[in-house]
Amino acid sequence: MEPTQQTAIIVGVQLQQDHNFAYSMEELRNLAAACNIEVIGELSQKTSRINPSHYLGTGKIEELKALMEAAGTELVIFNDELSPSQIRNLESTLDREVIDRTILILNIFAERAKTKEAQLQVEVARLQYMLPRLSGLRESLGRQGGGAGMKNKGTGETKLELDRRRIEERITALQTELTQQVSRRQIQRKQRHKNEVPVVCLVGYTNTGKSSLMNAMVETYHPGSNKQVFAKDMLFATLETSVRSIDLPDHKTFLLTDTVGFVSQLPHHLVKAFRSTLEEVTEADLLIHVVDIADSQHKQHMAVTEETLKALGADGIPVLYAYNKADLTELPYPLVEGDNLYLSVKQNKGIPELTQLIRDHVFNDYMQCEILVPFDQGRLVSYFNENAHVQSVSYEENGTRMMLECKIADFEKYRNDFIEL
Repeated sequence: MEPTQQTAIIVGVQLQQDHNFAYSMEELRNLAAACNIEVIGELSQKTSRINPSHYLGTGKIEELKALMEAAGTELVIFNDELSPSQIRNLESTLDREVIDRTILILNIFAERAKTKEAQLQVEVARLQYMLPRLSGLRESLGRQGGGAGMKNKGTGETKLELDRRRIEERITALQTELTQQVSRRQIQRKQRHKNEVPVVCLVGYTNTGKSSLMNAMVETYHPGSNKQVFAKDMLFATLETSVRSIDLPDHKTFLLTDTVGFVSQLPHHLVKAFRSTLEEVTEADLLIHVVDIADSQHKQHMAVTEETLKALGADGIPVLYAYNKADLTELPYPLVEGDNLYLSVKQNKGIPELTQLIRDHVFNDYMQCEILVPFDQGRLVSYFNENAHVQSVSYEENGTRMMLECKIADFEKYRNDFIEL
């Protein structure tokens, strides 16, 4: 038998000057849906400040009680991160399960984390969130274990048996394990720098098509290689950083990195826990900001992504804007306007244009030259055939004449072994 889908009421407070409130409530619905929770009602309050004890004013609390009674639901989801005392007071007053936006996102991450590193990061974030809220979460964590769509069934009860000291010890142990994972990642990064291979990083809001774009690039330049990453039309489909080497036909290579998608009010516990993963972004040579141009809120999404990049210290890296899903709009595509590209990954239109933009940005250390390689330096002919874009070759009395595009560093390194024409 199918488990009954959990239902919930969502609640938010709209502060003055908050013009994105309607959107953030809509996003909260989507986050709930990603946790297999059906939203059957909504309550909001306009006010100048959030009530420090109950989040809502007294009148709205009574209204919420009546709404939950009428709807017959046991769960209420708040649009902001609640303080420990707010959770405690709300659960006591409402006698219902209370969760906030943060725990909802943490639950989605727990559900989706597949690699060891992502699982460790999520658990650290969940424990850090829980630590100051142990008493307030007593009821809701116990109930969460049995709720539909919640990961780790029954973890509520086991978590409650952990006292503060044991949770702190667990966090320390997890962070030690995470440090080992991070140092392994840093070794890989150093190796990439040593190899001087440019790193191009896909960034953007969750569910804009970053993983699908990566798969399209892989399939274009490595058909049948089975190196695709997981891609699905849902929030936070990607939690792991995936790196793929893209080898272009002219012997140029770059690394393409897919990252976790951003979302507004991404819990700081998660940003902190996923910092090592997100650091991939800060070491990139070029960022491709993937935007769902068909989403009416895409400007808001872009602003959130830019804020997150700034918080990570990646706001100084060159950026290309890939406006995806143009097939769902009236806009012409594929179309390049400066550093902006309108494309449709689904229809596989715009990949050559994107490749050219990447090429123009990351391969500026190349030069065109014509050289004559003496016959006794035949190894150089082999080297350039493998590591440069050879446009023409002819054989002359004194050696092999080559017209090619190569790295400036290679030209300088071997310039005493050939004749420049």
